[in-house]
Amino acid sequence: MARPAMARSADLPAKARPAKVTKPANQQETVENALPNLDRIIHERLRLGIVSALAVNDSLTFNELKKLLQTTDGNLSVHARRLEEAEYIDCTKSFQGRMPKTEYRLTAPGRKAFERYLDHMEALIQAMRDH
Repeated sequence: MARPAMARSADLPAKARPAKVTKPANQQETVENALPNLDRIIHERLRLGIVSALAVNDSLTFNELKKLLQTTDGNLSVHARRLEEAEYIDCTKSFQGRMPKTEYRLTAPGRKAFERYLDHMEALIQAMRDH
């Protein structure tokens, strides 16, 4: 039995492209100068979630973070490891009975980096509102 023919991209209508919006030169310079200074370690969505959650809790277990952030084991593990490498969070592994328990805490440098990140985002928001 023959398979149905697949549509090729050349056969499909071209997608409409949104019109390019240009910002006033002074506003564009403010945003472009500010973006390179963002802490890329924290800025990623899941890592921002981890740091935010730990900023308002003394500590959270792996499973608590996983449930709170609605993510997978592998995804949480990779991003938590990146934050550990940057020394933004501490990881403590132990056993509760026979069950392994992984617990995370925000470090002092992590809290400082998070506060800098929030200050930076607030400044960007204010700069956008001022223009």
